[in-house]
Amino acid sequence: MSIPNAVTETDTGTAPPVATERRGRIWAIDALRGFALIAMATYHFSWDLEYFGYLDPGTVGTGGFKIYARMIASSFLFLAGIGLVLGHYPVFKPRPFAIRFAKIAAAALVITVATWFAFPDSFIFFGILHSIAAASLIGLLFLRLPAILTLFAAAAAFAAPFYLRSAIFDTPALWWVGLSETLPRSNDYVPLLPWLAPFLVGIASARIALRFGWFEKLRSDGSARWKTILTAGGRHSLIIYLVHQPLLFALVFAYSLVFPAAKPDPVETYRNNCVASCSLQENAALCTTFCGCTLDKLMEENLFEPLNEGKIDVKTDERIARIAGQCTMESQPKE
Repeated sequence: MSIPNAVTETDTGTAPPVATERRGRIWAIDALRGFALIAMATYHFSWDLEYFGYLDPGTVGTGGFKIYARMIASSFLFLAGIGLVLGHYPVFKPRPFAIRFAKIAAAALVITVATWFAFPDSFIFFGILHSIAAASLIGLLFLRLPAILTLFAAAAAFAAPFYLRSAIFDTPALWWVGLSETLPRSNDYVPLLPWLAPFLVGIASARIALRFGWFEKLRSDGSARWKTILTAGGRHSLIIYLVHQPLLFALVFAYSLVFPAAKPDPVETYRNNCVASCSLQENAALCTTFCGCTLDKLMEENLFEPLNEGKIDVKTDERIARIAGQCTMESQPKE
């Protein structure tokens, strides 16, 4: 990775390109990327443990784990925004950009195809790599804009899902935008909005850092062993991203063959899964009431066991639709 000569303090982001000088990589940026990889691996390992029954259903999709996952995704997008500036400001380099974009897009396609076969009901159609690829294209528009305008755009991208959601975006062809009223099911859903925000913040931060010469202060010795490990991972983040989860998944699967997880209580499993799924769209209190209601009615009509054994199709069975409708009405707040 290289950075251009320091930008003058009077630069507003619209100055003409100046000559660039190739320098060594900034170890701190690579180290941060390596640290983010470690955090991502710990999250995916937890996901694997839940998938094979060693953690309660819904554990990694709620609470602290949910916040942890969002912080990890934000860090990757933020660092990708910084990387775009370091590689292409003030002079845009079409060929290196095209090569990098092609690698990310190809890796994203591999993830989509692989998860389509492995998890057809929740495959990754727009995950973190898809989001980075799309943001990289959009980020080109902000490379030479003033940092303050980029920060305003980041704020708008972050706020958009709170104000602009519409049923128009509920069609699968527009799920990638992030403004649908019904959230699609996916093992890794990182739509353009609001996730363009940390990428743009990365661009603005890098522009400011260049202006004040802060990156030069990060070029201190990175030869310490812990720094070497982190920076090595950061330099090869894409291949590590592609390889680490299949490896972790295989290891947990192998362990489960020798030491299988205890069979979970089907009632608690149903309740946890129901609340986790419902909470994607509704508040926790309403979901708890709704799921308790459906569980009671399923038990009363002797439908719980057949449903749990997969003998009932929840999408077509009229009894399930009736129970869901009744419980939806009963769980609504009383005025």
